Amino acid sequence: ASELRRLTDAALSAVAPDGAVLRHLHLDGGKLTLIDESGAPAWSGGLDAYRRIRVLGAGKGAAPMAAALENLLGDRISDGLVIVKYGHDLPEGQRTRHIRIKEGGHPVPDEAGAAAAGEIVDMARDSREDDLVLCTFTGGASALTPALHPEIPLADMQRLTCMLLECGATIHEINTLRKHLSRFSGGSLVRAAFPATVLGLIVSDVVGDDLDVIASGPTAPDVSSFDDCHEILERFGLESRLPSAVRDYLRAGLAGRAPETPKPGDPLFGRVRNILAATNRQA
Repeated sequence: ASELRRLTDAALSAVAPDGAVLRHLHLDGGKLTLIDESGAPAWSGGLDAYRRIRVLGAGKGAAPMAAALENLLGDRISDGLVIVKYGHDLPEGQRTRHIRIKEGGHPVPDEAGAAAAGEIVDMARDSREDDLVLCTFTGGASALTPALHPEIPLADMQRLTCMLLECGATIHEINTLRKHLSRFSGGSLVRAAFPATVLGLIVSDVVGDDLDVIASGPTAPDVSSFDDCHEILERFGLESRLPSAVRDYLRAGLAGRAPETPKPGDPLFGRVRNILAATNRQA
């Protein structure tokens, strides 16, 4: 039993979100370097060049990541907001000073998550070219950030989430739909933050570690489309049972009347660097 405990502790320690941040971000004087999965520098920059450094994030492990960033960068952080699952805030005495932490519903999204996610999108929109935006995402972020297009009531997204969970859809399939109903996911957060510099530190909880699937890929190009959404709903026989606002929005997307998510090769991603800070394989 003690050997099993030792193995489990080693696996958890290898992917601890706060440790993952400090493995991949190095501060030397005023120069910040982002280290990729191979140990090579993926980006570096002098922090004095930036008007503001902001931290935006979500996920069950986002609070310790926020704390690690504050420990590393201190008062250089202007502001920030991360969303965690209820009960996953930092303990009293370890609370962050510059980065606000809010709680929301998981796995079914709720009003608190919707309000906080909308606030993150607004903060991203407020960013300028001389801002540095540090984004931290872990498993659970998709449900915690239901910043829906205005035509879609949260109750409809809650119903759709329950339908997808009950019919046995995979996380890839669920997130394909989430991305197309959201102002946050599927690269939409980058669209909001452009032309700021965006660094994504991402903890993977999905098999294959696809950046566009983890947390529904707020900072990653989206390879899926409205056509994929249609195919998934047909495969599970959900089309006729969809809440009307969801059905209408997806039909508008199919007809080209609602915007597609940003795709690979979009110039939006020219100022973005994403790295996998921790994965199942490491554990």
